[in-house]
Amino acid sequence: MILNLATCTYQEYRPPMGLAVRTTVGGARFFTEPVAGHAQSITPSRDLVDAARNGLPADAYELQYRRMLNATGIDAIRAELEFIARRSGAGDTPLVLLCFDVLSKPGNWCHRNQFSRWYEEVTGEVIPELGAQPRQAPAAPPTLFDL
Repeated sequence: MILNLATCTYQEYRPPMGLAVRTTVGGARFFTEPVAGHAQSITPSRDLVDAARNGLPADAYELQYRRMLNATGIDAIRAELEFIARRSGAGDTPLVLLCFDVLSKPGNWCHRNQFSRWYEEVTGEVIPELGAQPRQAPAAPPTLFDL
């Protein structure tokens, strides 16, 4: 089975993007869309989430998260995602892996993008991010010297 995967935030997700899949320890109370499943094999542990809240830097978090992914293994992760896709009748519809972190906020990072990098390294398959990307500074207006 070919998996069609994407990532996004709960806040930015819209049903036309694909089927919502939870990748967080807790669900989003505000999220009212149907969820196709919970990808537990890629959900960070509660301890890792708590460490991030207490200031664990992104690189240290990613090291620990990758250890978790490697211990689980790509075969088990793919099997779980394929099960969610089959059970929900996804067909070619993407499974959209959701978490809370909005990447357009300066300094934000998240496990879904760390998972995407790991997954691409292991499988060669790219997982697109459907949420907002980091904001670029607006271009300065032209001056008389630019005219």
